[in-house]
Amino acid sequence: MAVTKAFSGFSGLRAGFAASLIIMCLGMATNSAAAGSYQDLLQLFEDWREFEAAAHQELKKYQARLNAMDISSWPIEQQVDWHLVRAEMNGFDFNHRVLRPWARDPAFYQSVWMNRSDVPAHEGPSNHALLEFWTYSLPLSADERERLIGDLNVIPPLLKQARTNLNGNARDLWVAGIKNIRDQVGELAEIHAAVNAANDPELAAALAAASDASSSLVAWLEQQASSKSGPSGVGTENYTWYQQNVHYVPFTWEQEETLLKRELDRAWASLELEEHHNRNVPPLVAVTSPEEYNERADQAASDLMAFLKEQDILTVKDYMEPALREHLGKFVPLEQRNFFAIAMHYDPKTLYSHSYHWFELARMDLEPHSSPVRRVPLLYNIFDSRNEGTATGVEEMFMHAGLYDNNPHAREIVWILLAQRAARGLGSLYAHANMKTMAEAGEFHAEMTPRNWMSKKLDLLFFEQQLYLRQPGYGTSYITGKYLLERLLADRKKQLAGNLPLKQFFDELNQAGSIPTSLVRWQLTGDDSEIRMMTGSK
Repeated sequence: MAVTKAFSGFSGLRAGFAASLIIMCLGMATNSAAAGSYQDLLQLFEDWREFEAAAHQELKKYQARLNAMDISSWPIEQQVDWHLVRAEMNGFDFNHRVLRPWARDPAFYQSVWMNRSDVPAHEGPSNHALLEFWTYSLPLSADERERLIGDLNVIPPLLKQARTNLNGNARDLWVAGIKNIRDQVGELAEIHAAVNAANDPELAAALAAASDASSSLVAWLEQQASSKSGPSGVGTENYTWYQQNVHYVPFTWEQEETLLKRELDRAWASLELEEHHNRNVPPLVAVTSPEEYNERADQAASDLMAFLKEQDILTVKDYMEPALREHLGKFVPLEQRNFFAIAMHYDPKTLYSHSYHWFELARMDLEPHSSPVRRVPLLYNIFDSRNEGTATGVEEMFMHAGLYDNNPHAREIVWILLAQRAARGLGSLYAHANMKTMAEAGEFHAEMTPRNWMSKKLDLLFFEQQLYLRQPGYGTSYITGKYLLERLLADRKKQLAGNLPLKQFFDELNQAGSIPTSLVRWQLTGDDSEIRMMTGSK
């Protein structure tokens, strides 16, 4: 089956193993009686992750094993893990029934990734035969050289197969995806220079073959583009089902629209009030040199870490500040600054709060969760409401807790950040409802961002709306997840009769892992009402 090779396996399994993997998984799928222990769930999770590369028609056997389990007497933490496995199986089903990225989305065949994502896995659908160049140490050892050649050798046959698999009619996804493959040609050239391939004929040949295959696919995609005329959004009904059954976000499409409109209005109104409050305060001045940027970035990182520790916001671990300092950014000339670079050049702390992401990834690396289900990144970006919602939520939470008491104009930037997240999320909602094209969603996104900070000329606008069209729910997760985080904080404070130190709240949140916030809420409060609503259980 063509799809099997595009889904080349979990954790780097290559297409050549697909046939034996199917046989192995079929055996596993039929050898389990109706069981009910948590160990059975863990075995099913292991089998499931191996199966994820295999045939869709076998999914029902895995779902039957899952649904045969009586989990009512399990501890809540283990019941949550059961739901995580259910969510991944539903995600697999949705990908095959509706999203079909291997058929509709050329960006699915992007294999080269130069940098680590700031969330547990790459944003948006991706094949599993990835060349993660950020995982290599230079200069290459003999083993790493062989690994790189092996990763490169997967690219030509994968891209050849793409021409067979890509038979969809989603115009916006098709046209946008051409850029991903074109960019891959440039990234392969960067790798060639970084590893000094000019002195290694075998490695140079592997790089050339991957580059030629990428260029060839670009030409084919461009030739086919004129024949693509269909919509790219999944529609409101599919969107709601996906949010509630895969990402465990307890809202309908319509409810998300209402929430994002509210947050967009609140951000604009709050910005006006903040500007009025600060009208007599000397304005912020953006940095004008690399030296000034580095100095301000260094001070901002120190200030943020001191604030978190001294104000008892959360337990500060030794790995947190190093994780943050690996991502302080760099000076960007004025005309090249995108939305986030503009904010960073005024006050880096406004974005370093969002860098909570890097704390969470360091925790996954250095303090892996005790649950095997939560120890690895959830498939299909199921983590989005938790990770993106938390990173967005703490921007405002830290502000209210006093982070900018000595720099009131920085509060204005936080409201601008919120408005931008709400605007781009609304644009993505309308694109998935097929009410706007991707370009129209981008226009709305730019126009609804204050101070004209969202340039229509730079790549960021294109990148964000393309990602959110590729991955339903991701564009809204910053706002929906922020709301769910705020509600969780309120729930826990009410539950504990007002006696909830902020440090305890964030420690509880962190210990739960990178799982949907609705499931964190159930685990921490014992209230499973919205889980029952989403799953249709009593």
